[in-house]
Amino acid sequence: MAQDFALTGLSNNSRLSFPLTLTDGTVIAAVGEAATFLARLPLELRDKSHWTIAIRMLNNALKEPTYLRTATMSLQTALVLEGMLASPSPLDSH
Repeated sequence: MAQDFALTGLSNNSRLSFPLTLTDGTVIAAVGEAATFLARLPLELRDKSHWTIAIRMLNNALKEPTYLRTATMSLQTALVLEGMLASPSPLDSH
C-alpha cells in the first residue's frame, strides 16, 4: 500500500470520510496515512479485535470504496479504545 495507485477507485491520497486527530497531534486524513499507521502498529496491538476489525475494514474499502465510511469509523473506534484519539467524534456536534 506504500505506492500511490488506484485500487477500485481509491488511492493512498483518497480522503477518509473524516480526519482523525491523535493525542500526539498526528492527523490521519487519507487512506495511505491510515494504512501506514496500521502497518506500524506493534503486533500486540494488531492482535486485539478492534484493530483486526479496523484493518479488515480498510482492506474491504480498498476492494469496495463504499466501505470507506465503515473503515473510517472502525479506525476511529480502535483509536478511542486505545485512548489515542484526541478529536471528538464528528457525530458529537449533532
